[in-house]
Amino acid sequence: MTLKTIDGGMTQHITFPLTDPGTIFLNNSRSQLFDFALQRNEGVKAANGALCVKTGQHTGRSAKDKHVVKSTNTQHTIWWDNNAPISPEKFNLLKEDFLTHTKGKDLFVQDLHGGADPSHQINTRVYCEYAWHALFIQHLMIEPTPEQRVNFNIDLTIVDLPNFKADPERHGTRSETVIALDLDQKLVLIGGTEYAGEMKKSVFSYLNYILPEKGIMPMHCSVNEDKDGNSAVFFGLSGTGKTTLSADPKRCLVGDDEHGWADNGVFNFEGGCYAKAIRLSREAEPEIYDAINRDHAVMENVILNDDGSPDFEDGSLTENTRGAYPLDFIKQASTTGLSGQPLNIIMLTADAFGVLPPIAKLTPAQAMYHFLSGYTAKVAGTEKGVTEPTATFSTCFGAPFMPRHPSVYGNLLRDLIAKHNVDCWLVNTGWTGGQYGKGSRMPIKATRRLLDAALSGGLKSTPMRIDPIFGFEVPIAVDGLKDQSILTPRETWGDQQAYDAVAARLVDIFVENFKKFENHVASDVRSAAPQIQNAAE
Repeated sequence: MTLKTIDGGMTQHITFPLTDPGTIFLNNSRSQLFDFALQRNEGVKAANGALCVKTGQHTGRSAKDKHVVKSTNTQHTIWWDNNAPISPEKFNLLKEDFLTHTKGKDLFVQDLHGGADPSHQINTRVYCEYAWHALFIQHLMIEPTPEQRVNFNIDLTIVDLPNFKADPERHGTRSETVIALDLDQKLVLIGGTEYAGEMKKSVFSYLNYILPEKGIMPMHCSVNEDKDGNSAVFFGLSGTGKTTLSADPKRCLVGDDEHGWADNGVFNFEGGCYAKAIRLSREAEPEIYDAINRDHAVMENVILNDDGSPDFEDGSLTENTRGAYPLDFIKQASTTGLSGQPLNIIMLTADAFGVLPPIAKLTPAQAMYHFLSGYTAKVAGTEKGVTEPTATFSTCFGAPFMPRHPSVYGNLLRDLIAKHNVDCWLVNTGWTGGQYGKGSRMPIKATRRLLDAALSGGLKSTPMRIDPIFGFEVPIAVDGLKDQSILTPRETWGDQQAYDAVAARLVDIFVENFKKFENHVASDVRSAAPQIQNAAE
């Protein structure tokens, strides 16, 4: 193994000026980082060849511990209702203490690209306290060529120190955990959490801030494309099937989580995938299953059997078990991360109320309404005695990563939809035949069949009905769909009056949530709200 120490290239970047660290491991390979992680007892090698790690008390993102520096330059551009401010003075104290923490410590440093489109790419340097974090972020971002690394002018720096504990009184944080972004210094400080996803989402947050000013729409979405290079965009929150449904063996995967939409098409922000692994099976998700079950993949919080094989059914540590791997682990993956203009946009929701149809065609105004709403529903199946679904709204399908006001992203999306004449669909991967606890989960085979019909253009000639509550178009029948009744949710309920009551409740939740956007959108978008008085008795 080649050990790299501080050199001229390392010290040229003054945003995080290391003074007395231990050994710097600069741009080590995938296999080297894997071996370092094992040697340092950061994880174990599973029987499938993957690195299995645990992330401690944080098994997901710490959204409430994320802060953005409120400076003269950002005070009027950041959506402060959604982003906790931190003063420049407190951030600089935090930075000083981060630098002190690195003294004498070995660090694993990776120089990586964010964004597959060279004209909109950011050069990112990531300092990691753990070797497995460096391996993770190498998987998730785009590796430059050796030639590109020679003159690597850094646009963004991320410092990831899981063992650093913030002091709320000294640093102005909420807790000992901190994710702090200074847009002026172009520096992200992450401390007090071993959850590796904070690094990749920090890159996303930064791109979400800088790209709209260039007329580029940053999107929390997956993308795949047909054989002619026409892309499909999949928006969706965690658990709605974004990664699963975009990994389609009939289509080429461009990326599974973060993309930009520009005048020349869409482009992946990343170079890898970060898939949920709970209850993963080869039968339901063969591409993802094969990608996780191989050498150098990273499995987070996955329980191993006595023989070292992963037990993907075991959620005893968390339901948010994950697998991280580079895109080239997927057979049908793009080698460029670039694609053409989308023909279709899919907005995924897991409606645990059992009210929404499995697929619906949206007008541009309805698309903006549902984009700004960002609806899905959570179920608490792991909490004793909790059986009721809970609606959750994450505007733009990614509120925690949105520095600017949602209307900025909503207007960009609406303009691009109109400019490129894109068909928009709302797809419910949630419940049918009743709400959570009474109905059943939408069959994935049915969802795939409906998506195939939409993406192939087959639904363009299919007769549609107007949903009496939401006003969007719903197919009356779809060829090849085994159970046609799921297209009319009310008819799948044994008690249709119960359906009406639950639907009315969901409508009220939608309307209440959207009040904060009403003054930022046109009248046709406001009119796209569901209206229970129009529903059939």
